[in-house]
Amino acid sequence: MKDLIEKLKAEGLTEEQALRAIEVIKNFAKEKLPLFGGVIDKMFAKYGPKEEDDFMP
Repeated sequence: MKDLIEKLKAEGLTEEQALRAIEVIKNFAKEKLPLFGGVIDKMFAKYGPKEEDDFMP
């Protein structure tokens, strides 16, 4: 899905905006397809903040 981030950036979004857009899409999909919530979370997991990104233990 790095391709999706790059495509959004090519359309003029910053990386932060692209990641936020992906979060909105994820939440929308989970709302519309609640039975697939776990699968959707797994699919989009790599786009959320990572534990190593957190400077506080």
